[in-house]
Amino acid sequence: MTRDDQQPATTVRLTVAQAVVRFLANQWSERDGQRQKLFAGCFGIFGHGNVAGIGQALLQSELAHSHDSDQHLPYVLARNEQAMVHTAVGYARQKDRLQTWACTASIGPGSTNMLTGAALATINRIPVLLLPSGTFATRVSAPVLQELEQPHAGDVTVNDAFRPLSKFFDRVSRPEQLPSALLGAMRVLTDPAETGAVTIALPQDVQAEAFDWPVELFAPRVWRVARPLPEAVDIADAAEIIRSAKRPLVVAGGGVHYSGAEDALRAFCEATGIPVGESQAGKGSLPHGHPQEMGAVGSTGTTAANALAAEADVVIGIGTRWSDFTTASRTAFQDTDVRFVNVNVARFDAGKHAGLSVVADAREALTALTTALEGYAVDDAYRERQAALWAEWDAAVESAFHPPADVTDRLAEGLLTQAQVLGAVNELTDPRDVVLCAAGSMPGDIHKLWRVRDRKAYHVEYGYSCMGYEVPASIGIRLADDSRDVFAMVGDGGYLMMPTELVTAVQERVKVVVVLVQNHGFHSIGSLSESLGSQRFGTAYRFRDAASGRLDGDVLPVDLAANARSLGAHVIEVHSVDELHQAIKEAKAWPADGGPVVIHVETDPRVYAPDSAAWWDVPVSQVSQLESTQAAYGEYLEHKSTQRPLLAPPSADH
Repeated sequence: MTRDDQQPATTVRLTVAQAVVRFLANQWSERDGQRQKLFAGCFGIFGHGNVAGIGQALLQSELAHSHDSDQHLPYVLARNEQAMVHTAVGYARQKDRLQTWACTASIGPGSTNMLTGAALATINRIPVLLLPSGTFATRVSAPVLQELEQPHAGDVTVNDAFRPLSKFFDRVSRPEQLPSALLGAMRVLTDPAETGAVTIALPQDVQAEAFDWPVELFAPRVWRVARPLPEAVDIADAAEIIRSAKRPLVVAGGGVHYSGAEDALRAFCEATGIPVGESQAGKGSLPHGHPQEMGAVGSTGTTAANALAAEADVVIGIGTRWSDFTTASRTAFQDTDVRFVNVNVARFDAGKHAGLSVVADAREALTALTTALEGYAVDDAYRERQAALWAEWDAAVESAFHPPADVTDRLAEGLLTQAQVLGAVNELTDPRDVVLCAAGSMPGDIHKLWRVRDRKAYHVEYGYSCMGYEVPASIGIRLADDSRDVFAMVGDGGYLMMPTELVTAVQERVKVVVVLVQNHGFHSIGSLSESLGSQRFGTAYRFRDAASGRLDGDVLPVDLAANARSLGAHVIEVHSVDELHQAIKEAKAWPADGGPVVIHVETDPRVYAPDSAAWWDVPVSQVSQLESTQAAYGEYLEHKSTQRPLLAPPSADH
């Protein structure tokens, strides 16, 4: 044997797909000295485009490394490509964005089905890696099945639709391009300020192409998730503004959770007495019962948080992107001299509403602000107002959870109110159990009513408010932490969008509890339609009446309980409060590896949760022959007149 023969190999021959799988299995993230695999696995549906590429590579990896967790990239079969992205998002959010999944799909519709999931991930700032397959890079067989042809551009494919939806996009047309694409993708996935959907498009012939790769590409690689420290001058300026405030208010967003800043926020509030209102993503930043916890703020807010928001002279945003629901379409903050201090890891969000930008990790900024504000606290009168407002709201919640006889007597036999259902689940589940929702009327009700008792127990996707998110995302949450039961609250409209992932939960023996609220239509949009003068048109699941020609006939004979049962779920049908309580207890006792449980309950959509009288800006037709629309437009103009530009520069003497 020669000396050269004894030298270790400097390259390894793999296909592009095999190289992708091996690389992903060796990526790690680290924060505060804690290290974890960046990718828990790969979701996928195979077809032409990825079955002989990523599919073959995943098979080869499973056969070779199934007993080596450091080298193995597990594969989970999904039923819908959009759904598998939702599952990855649910997992990544539950892991505070420190871990995620990759998603592989076949060419054409298989890949474009992931577009909605990509938009959801990017809007919510959640990392997920998408691997859409493409047509032949060589074009030798063009046009192939499912290929988009554009006469003006030969290099355009349907995968270009991912560009505006992704925080990073690359197409690997040659093996040599893969290393830079992979490294660029990891950089964005692990950047708390830039993260979102990351897309690497892989043409099907390139996936199967062999290449001699440098062995260094597959060495274990650790990506440190940074905690940017605030600038001292920004903390000093922020402290000066806050010290000048008589009625300050914190608005806590998702950044509080992602940075693990709950304890720092609690210390800040207890030292200063400043109350906290929460966005959807920030719900649970303080636990229910804390004296400074005022609950949801904005369009779906509590009367307590919104009353304080209307009076606030300084608003401190912590990790919020200031959506229109959080600001009640810029009507929530009515003090003429209100100023904003925005703490955010992303400069883009920190600069909103002309606020003082403190670009930093939420935990680090709150710790620094608490020190800088030593000796400052709101007066006793303001603390007493917080307590009085909260007691009033808490009593309203209690009445909604346990409605008086004058409400229940109006319900048809077997029907419950939606608030009763939420109250039963909230009260009978464990503090660490997770409630999940995304679209319809329930996100607003849950935002207002839910009593959060654990930092990771609340999961409502309201950045994209995507119908169909609930079932697949519940699987992701359970995969992320199987010590918690997950209760996915979904209406019949949302359920019909994406019930198929129940089959994935059955196959993987993942226990999730889906509380399916049947109200025979789009409850939320029906209510919105009515408020805009459109009379709930086209929002009910009813037959078309032969005489009127309208969709106002009998209720459709759709049996969603039977549908869930046919997909392999254990189904419990309830028709009373007592039966609902028993169903929740049965679901809690269901085996951890028993697969999904569906609790089917019918509710009356005409009974609403307590209202906070906040507004959401949805335009109304300016001219109409309908009196209902004319009246709605008059109300719209009244609300519109209360909108604020929120442009005043921040300063202590403003």
